[in-house]
Amino acid sequence: MKGIILLSAFVLAVGCSHSGGAGASSSGQTQAAQDEAALAAALKGRVAGPVQECVAEPELGSTTSYGRGVIVFTTRTGDVAYVNRPISACPEVTSGRALQNLTRQTRFCRGDAVTVFDPVTRMSAGSCTLGDFTPYRRAP
Repeated sequence: MKGIILLSAFVLAVGCSHSGGAGASSSGQTQAAQDEAALAAALKGRVAGPVQECVAEPELGSTTSYGRGVIVFTTRTGDVAYVNRPISACPEVTSGRALQNLTRQTRFCRGDAVTVFDPVTRMSAGSCTLGDFTPYRRAP
């Protein structure tokens, strides 16, 4: 009987520690802090300019995500990095994924719906709505 009580107490303790309580939210906060730190490192040496509503797609070279809340569009020349914080959480644009503008325009604009997809399989990872674009240029 004593063994059953100890086993029950152990199961309850383990269950509580893995139940998405305070530990789960601090883990999410830690990931968000890591994403923001990685973004700050990527923008080091750059200066923010005035917010823009749109960016021309042909000028863009690469796209990188910093968590589900930040997408950085870099120009082909690397001179400008446009930081976009989507209005809704966006699937991460990781290696092997691309963005498709659902409006079929030659530019990305605030309010545009975009899909994150695998260009090889054409499978969608989800979609989101873009926010404003903040350009960061290399400091002189």
